[in-house]
Amino acid sequence: MPWSDILAIASVALVTSAIVGAISVLALLMLRRASLVVQMLVLLLTAIVSVVASMVGVANEMYLSEHDLTVAVAVAGISGLVSLVLVAVLSWIVARTSRSLSAAARRIGAGERLESAGRYSNSELNALAEELVSTSAKLAEAHEREQRIEASRRELVAWISHDLRTPLAGIRALAESLEDGIAPDPARYHRQMRIQADQLSSMVDDLFELSKIDSDALHLSLKEVSLSDIVSDTVADLRPVSRGRDIRVEVPLAQDLVVTADPRELSRAIANLLMNAIQHTPDGSPITVAVGLVDDRAMVSVIDAGGGIAEDDLDRVFEPAWRGSKARTPSLQDGYSAGAGLGLAIVKGIMSAHRGEVAVRNVPGGCRFDLLLPATLQ
Repeated sequence: MPWSDILAIASVALVTSAIVGAISVLALLMLRRASLVVQMLVLLLTAIVSVVASMVGVANEMYLSEHDLTVAVAVAGISGLVSLVLVAVLSWIVARTSRSLSAAARRIGAGERLESAGRYSNSELNALAEELVSTSAKLAEAHEREQRIEASRRELVAWISHDLRTPLAGIRALAESLEDGIAPDPARYHRQMRIQADQLSSMVDDLFELSKIDSDALHLSLKEVSLSDIVSDTVADLRPVSRGRDIRVEVPLAQDLVVTADPRELSRAIANLLMNAIQHTPDGSPITVAVGLVDDRAMVSVIDAGGGIAEDDLDRVFEPAWRGSKARTPSLQDGYSAGAGLGLAIVKGIMSAHRGEVAVRNVPGGCRFDLLLPATLQ
């Protein structure tokens, strides 16, 4: 067959297929909300009609005899009919699978955790089902975590409301006694009012610090600082409120540890651990603050003799307002307040901002808190 005839046949087939294709596009647009089965049948029917129309067009141009056209159309028709049946079955299977996956997605949206989304006819759908199961597990964990956080927030608000009322009530009672002239020792009443006001100020400071941590608004002024100096200064600042407890500082390294940190925030984290130890350590028992190096990381450890923490509570000690099994109202002894139970939560937030870690574990007679930061030796 000469090239001119081949080009003529190709032109007829191209024009015919383009016309049929354009019609099928319009049909698919009209059926865009129809079932996948219908759309697949339209696509296959488009291919069959395109082939038959092209053969008819070629026959009209005298490139195909009437006998050959009849044979070709018959073959195309039978093959197309069988193909339509096969595509209809395959499309129905895919549509049923799609409905099953949609139902699984709705169950996930309703909060149900999927253990399995079933097995399907091809690897892509099986991969999608496995991804739905994985997503379901992640969403369930996120929902549980959100519920715990929300419960913790409600608990925190209730505890803080009670804790703030306690010193306020004390200040009011002291002020009324002074105002009525029935205070036997005004100087002592004034001192108690100042102590209560300091307690309130400390609670408000803790709430403000925790709010900055929770909102990622805690901005650090990082610089290279001596860890031993920060520990020594913090211990010295807290000795007046230690109620005579023996606070020992251990720095066994001959070389000084230098860390990149915000001195003020790091000192606050160490101070919070120390105040927690002071609160729980009985009179006459020592508190140890140790500085060391573990796996190229600087470590500050605060070890108390407060009897330790229940194993079930070790995972909760850094939650806001957690106070274990003791009374949740702040105590006040010699000017020291138990605070609002936010100290350890603030420690965790400060260490996270420094890309460090805080850990707790029980030791004989008490518990040990460790702060870990990247360090360099001087």
